[in-house]
Amino acid sequence: MPVLWLILIIFALAVAGYFAGRVRAISSVGGNSRNLHSLPNYYGWNVAMKVMTPALLALVIWLLAQPFVVNNQAAQQLPQTAIPEGSTLGLVMSDVRRVADGLDLAVSRGLMGQEQASSLRTEFTDVRERLAEAGIALGSNVSPDLLRAAQTYRSVNATGGLLMTVVVLALAAGGLALGVRESQGEFRARNAVEKGVRALLLAAASIAVLTTIGIVLSLIFNTVEFFRVYPAAKFFGSFTWSPSFGGGSELGIWPLLWGTFYISLIALLVSVPIGLFAAVYLSEYAGPKLRAWAKPLLELLAGIPTIVYGLFALLTVGPLLLEVFGREGLGWMQSGTAVMTAGLVMGIMLIPFVSSLSDDIINSVPQSLRDGSYGLGATKSETIREVILPAALPGIVGAVLLAASRAIGETMIVVLGAGAAARLSLNPFDAMTTVTAKIVSQLTGDADFSSPEALVAFALGMTLFVMTLGLNVFALYIVRKYREQYD
Repeated sequence: MPVLWLILIIFALAVAGYFAGRVRAISSVGGNSRNLHSLPNYYGWNVAMKVMTPALLALVIWLLAQPFVVNNQAAQQLPQTAIPEGSTLGLVMSDVRRVADGLDLAVSRGLMGQEQASSLRTEFTDVRERLAEAGIALGSNVSPDLLRAAQTYRSVNATGGLLMTVVVLALAAGGLALGVRESQGEFRARNAVEKGVRALLLAAASIAVLTTIGIVLSLIFNTVEFFRVYPAAKFFGSFTWSPSFGGGSELGIWPLLWGTFYISLIALLVSVPIGLFAAVYLSEYAGPKLRAWAKPLLELLAGIPTIVYGLFALLTVGPLLLEVFGREGLGWMQSGTAVMTAGLVMGIMLIPFVSSLSDDIINSVPQSLRDGSYGLGATKSETIREVILPAALPGIVGAVLLAASRAIGETMIVVLGAGAAARLSLNPFDAMTTVTAKIVSQLTGDADFSSPEALVAFALGMTLFVMTLGLNVFALYIVRKYREQYD
């Protein structure tokens, strides 16, 4: 049974259980709902939760576990000789799944029956030609071992799907029966529902935490694998980035870190003054009417996709800078893709981050500080300079650090606006690249994930993760310290 139908059946049983539990609870007290321990709706929700929770939980676990079981059973049908030299079990299993999907498609289109698909033999049938009729193109002929593994894959997958349907529906029906039986007047349905809601919220929080842990562990394991095939001393000590999938690569991280910090520095030099001045004006000088439309309009910049900023850098800012600083101008710039191009556009993108956070921080400074300054005869500008900004400085520093973290992790603007050259240069009109841009380039195409040239992307990602995590933690520490002082 398709998963969507299974989910719809579970929800239908939950709806039916809701009304059944509600009606049974009221009827158990002779129709007088005032004699119930809880409101009637709680009895209905108790039944619905007992239907959905175990069934959906089993469905999710089954969907996550079944592919591993099916792949393992199919892989056992492949002898070592079925894996060509230079290939891997993962690549062969991709062919197995492609053949299995082709057989399923051929059966669904009526080109062959279930029995025929299960009994096909390469000695008597050109499997590649039969699958081509179903629209599945294979790059080579299907070997007997590959076909046998694909048939096992289909068989185990179908059996698993059938068992999943039976188990999930049985759990839903059992939950329905249990919930309806519990729907008596003295049953504490409200307490049961509250416990269920608390467990649901805990599960949601756990998913977020476990996802983060999973991402970090994935980075760590692949980074360790990279350092097994490429020395960490060369990665952190070399000043040359020259990957070659043919071997002999120089994978020094420093040119990428320099490009990352250089572009981020220019972006912050653009965004911090403009964003901070805009925040001061909107919070201290602008009237309510102007602030009502100016601040949302400024924050629209944060909603523009970064690919649009990248195209803006490539098609507008780059040619404009080239016209002024290129060969026809000052002669400092060779092409439109440069550190300055990406830095300026990234700075524009970061303005709403700095402005919005700084505006909120300045507005949270106690009015008593302003009143005291005015009472001593200070002007508005003197109050802003001598009182408000020093009081808001920890929060503003936190906002700037968060903007820096955002700049370090940016990809599309760098790819389109800064070029792809990994170099150590002080010239802001040279093309450079960043850590994120090289992560994309190293994983683009048919890369061998066992090679250091592909695994280096995970080491770069781990380095980037540590840097941005450190900035975020430091920024949150400063902001929390500031809030504790003025809340």
